[in-house]
Amino acid sequence: MRLTKFGHACVRVEKDGRRLVVDPGGLTDPRVLDGADAVLVTHEHADHFSEETLRAAAERDPALRIWTNTSVAGRLDGLGGRVTAVGEGEAFTAAGFDVRVYGTWHAVIHPDIPRVGNIGFLVDDALFHPGDALTVPDTAVDTLLLPVHGPWSTTGQLVDYVRAVAPQRSYAIHDGALNDIGTAMVGGLLGDNGPGTGAPYRHLTAGTSVEIG
Repeated sequence: MRLTKFGHACVRVEKDGRRLVVDPGGLTDPRVLDGADAVLVTHEHADHFSEETLRAAAERDPALRIWTNTSVAGRLDGLGGRVTAVGEGEAFTAAGFDVRVYGTWHAVIHPDIPRVGNIGFLVDDALFHPGDALTVPDTAVDTLLLPVHGPWSTTGQLVDYVRAVAPQRSYAIHDGALNDIGTAMVGGLLGDNGPGTGAPYRHLTAGTSVEIG
């Protein structure tokens, strides 16, 4: 598989000419959906889900399919069977990729802020995108997409999260609100200069591609 990082929390996965896009939200160039066969959306927050962008992509390509949680699916009414609501424990095939669903809720931001639903996706038993949660799958993970910055986590929690998942490697996502100094600071703690996670860490800039799986 070929993984390409786009804006913030969005990635595109390609294999055998097929394209799967995860979390094309409002901080991502809508062109990430050009040529996409399927889309996965972890939750409803605007940096992960753009209703306008997805509806426009669906209008351009009647074959485009979308898998997401019940909240996001409800906001995409009118697209019929092209949108499928899924939840923890379910498995399905999207554009030829095998996908399993993990997790239920967004991480806690503050007790006074209501939580929204959040699901993570394990693609081809290799690549895990947790959305906005530190969900630990009950299976081995080759490549972890690590949400490195948000109002609901600390870098120390991320160190422990990577240790718990124990992937072969981790790549940064959810970094759209970090400047260069913040990116370097987080990278230092998650990389070789930190306390150690047990997995190589790399920050990918938008448009960078790597081979995984």
